[in-house]
Amino acid sequence: MILLRIFWPVCLLSGLLVGGCGWMPLHTETVTLSPLPQVDAALAARVMALDPERVSDADVQQVLRRGPTPRIMLLHGGIFPVHLSMTSFGNFLVGMGYPEDKIRDPRSGDWSLSPYADAERLAGIAAWYYERDGMPPMMIGHSQGGMQAVKVLHVFAGAYAKNVSVWNPLTDFAEGRTTIRDPATGRDRAVVGLSLQYVSAVGAGGAAFLLPNQWSLMDKLHTIPDTVDEFTGYTIGVDLWAWTIAGPTDTRYSKEGRANVRNVTLSAANSHVMVPVTADLATDSDARAWINAYHPDVPPGPPPPSTGENLMWAADVWWSIKKHWTLEAQQSLRARQAVIGSARAGTVE
Repeated sequence: MILLRIFWPVCLLSGLLVGGCGWMPLHTETVTLSPLPQVDAALAARVMALDPERVSDADVQQVLRRGPTPRIMLLHGGIFPVHLSMTSFGNFLVGMGYPEDKIRDPRSGDWSLSPYADAERLAGIAAWYYERDGMPPMMIGHSQGGMQAVKVLHVFAGAYAKNVSVWNPLTDFAEGRTTIRDPATGRDRAVVGLSLQYVSAVGAGGAAFLLPNQWSLMDKLHTIPDTVDEFTGYTIGVDLWAWTIAGPTDTRYSKEGRANVRNVTLSAANSHVMVPVTADLATDSDARAWINAYHPDVPPGPPPPSTGENLMWAADVWWSIKKHWTLEAQQSLRARQAVIGSARAGTVE
């Protein structure tokens, strides 16, 4: 944390001047992808009985993590060493009960992806995960990573190319195809046109628009296309890097059509760089209890005095993750049952 506070302003200024100081992975630790879990009837019934908006800690530990789990793709900010903030958030998610192998990159072992990666590559990776897991991944971006998450949604909407290649994250190469076998229907479908269930961005925009790789988002960042079910945009009340000073009125996200778009304003006391630094919250019993009791419509009272301002962001994102984890697991189980039913019908015929 001390390293981040000392060096991030220097790197940020240097990055804006030279077009972004990208970072190299600090390690290469391969993460083995778990096979799709075998779900017995008892566990399936418990998953199907969950209320997506009221998921307890026990539900996570005893039910959700044992069943179908979608990939989470974390996108960190663009200036070294701000990726460490997303590493902290990845550790927070694992501490709260999310399977580690569903977050870390299976090839490099990294916790998050670079915002300098081509958005079409990221969309192709998301499509690969959907085809393999039977569930679209969730995507959470910080700073420039938030901008890139929105750009991926526009890639799916066809704003950048008519065809996008499927990208294998295990080899880090395109697979030479622009379609996947849709696990929900069993039919081939193009990468363009796919939709994610949950995407969020915090601290996106502002000074990053000075970088050439973000110019194409000038007229797109705050308009969310119909390629996500729910998008949450987090704005820090006073954020000099995202250019929000007197409130979020000029940077609110809106939808183009059917997407459910939430706008959440965080306290000005939050740090643009440090807001994802949340790992300690998962091990603080008071903070953990507050986060698990959180619901955006009925906040659980004043936060514990020992916690920082980023508690609200962590709680709101974790609530959304639990909600969409549940929804995707339930949809996956319904799809499995439909496949089994079809197979049995075919056998009878």
